[in-house]
Amino acid sequence: QKAKTIMDKGELLPHDVKLGIIAERLAAPDAADVFILDGLPRTRQQASDLEELLDQLSVPLDTAVLMDVDFEVLMKRLTGRRTCSKTGKLLNVYFSPQEELDAVVDAGGELVRREDDNEETIGNRLNVYREQTAPVVEFYRERGNLATVDADGSIDDVQERLGSVLP
Repeated sequence: QKAKTIMDKGELLPHDVKLGIIAERLAAPDAADVFILDGLPRTRQQASDLEELLDQLSVPLDTAVLMDVDFEVLMKRLTGRRTCSKTGKLLNVYFSPQEELDAVVDAGGELVRREDDNEETIGNRLNVYREQTAPVVEFYRERGNLATVDADGSIDDVQERLGSVLP
């Protein structure tokens, strides 16, 4: 309820609210054996707070995964992202086959770009990553539970590599 009120105002959730949501969710039966957190922690402090929460819940963190990809490739993945206006299919002007891109236009659709998928915004996100999130990698490396996955290549290849590092 608290999170909904904050998000309805268009504000970002405070860290303590995020931790509360995680604690509630991890108490659910379907999260007893396995769970994946995506997008948290983003700072070393959040990693430390999450570690404390998991300790309190007696829930071990088996693996922290770093999806490792060159920033130039990441920039192309994000700036090239387009959505088909008719089907909602996600495509990329740099990586999708030309036939798939043409099929959108041939069907009367448009390739729509998200407003925030521009070099300036993504460059800012990458700078924030370098400053705030990159130290989280060291946090988990120091604890011996960091797995690094080469996230360059096809979705199937990356998914296979990811599957090989998960318990």
